Amino acid sequence: MRIVGLITEYNPFHNGHLHHLQESLRITAADSSVAVMGGHFLQRGEPALVDKWVRTEMALAAGVDLVLELPFPFACNSAPCFAMGAVQTLNALGVVDALCFGSEAGEIEPLQTIAKILVERSDEIDVGTRESLRRGISYPAARAEVLSAMAPELPKEMLASPNNILGIEYLKALQMTASQIQAFTIPRRGAGYHSTDVTDQIASATGIRKRIAEEGGIDDLMPVACHNILKAALTEGRALDHGRLFAALQTFLLQEMETLSGLYQVEDGLAQRLTDAAMSATDYTGLTDAIKSRQWTMTRIQRILSYVLLQVNDNEMGGFLKRGPLYLHLLGASEKGRQILAKARKRRSLPMISDPSRAQATLRRFYGGKTDICCLAERMLACDLRATRIYGLIQKVPQQGHRNQDFFRECLGR
Repeated sequence: MRIVGLITEYNPFHNGHLHHLQESLRITAADSSVAVMGGHFLQRGEPALVDKWVRTEMALAAGVDLVLELPFPFACNSAPCFAMGAVQTLNALGVVDALCFGSEAGEIEPLQTIAKILVERSDEIDVGTRESLRRGISYPAARAEVLSAMAPELPKEMLASPNNILGIEYLKALQMTASQIQAFTIPRRGAGYHSTDVTDQIASATGIRKRIAEEGGIDDLMPVACHNILKAALTEGRALDHGRLFAALQTFLLQEMETLSGLYQVEDGLAQRLTDAAMSATDYTGLTDAIKSRQWTMTRIQRILSYVLLQVNDNEMGGFLKRGPLYLHLLGASEKGRQILAKARKRRSLPMISDPSRAQATLRRFYGGKTDICCLAERMLACDLRATRIYGLIQKVPQQGHRNQDFFRECLGR
């Protein structure tokens, strides 16, 4: 069995994702796939369109064999943290042969060249980036400027395209972890990452979410089975409600400013900006627009608002990022996926959690009792469980029944 890894969000699963899955299997000569998928709060900072179980069901229906959840500290973070956490998860499974990602470049060699520079000349790049930041430009633009000077033969747009940026971070993570996983890339087809255009029945997830918000048709942009699953979830009200999200955020932002102290990435000056914006904003978009500046990009602001919503402690997050994922959280598996799990049983380097009600015993058995690392793993899992509880409150129809849905949802299978 040859296995390809995919790093995903499926927000929602569309025709472009199906193309990525099929091409990944083809060019890597793999016969099965593992997706590491963000949970309820995603890399760009916003909560997912629908919950992680709906997105897992779509992935399995489209042909993905195994879905693992990327823990919140990595799923809702900057590109380097997101990529490192996802690659560490694939490494820990112990049976993944290849990683395939989409990119605007469509070729692996130039991306590997950039990744190598980033790893080998990291200190020099950090110094140059800080100098550029002092001129008031954004972090992505500052780093691209430094890299362009180091590798002038590479097109500047290669350093600024969103999927290239993520791909380079995957390649960096593979190098830095001395991974045995082989990297591949395929050209991104259709609309751009942030585009709302449609090309050959392929739209970006952003474009599809916009159509859904405008009550437009999306049936031609998704595999039939995935569209049916999503349509049922939307009908049931299992979609994000930005009005409820805004109200939940106001609960924290309109308290005394000191309540924001110690939260992850809420730096000096930002707490005041968050509070001031909350005083006059009337919706989520107005809130983010009021906070945004040259110093803080929109995606970073959205992530910070998620940290506020989940009350993510700065010191605790630092511990998570330093150690990397401390468990594998199983969301769903096909018959081939179960074969992957059997193959990985003696090869994986992290405990597998499929039932959070048994997680404490699983973690303590794996880590040899209530050790410091076991406690950190328990707190990391608690962060994921908290994300589920909060997400249940910000859906169009708030989650019915017990809020700890992770304890009541069985692992999905086909």
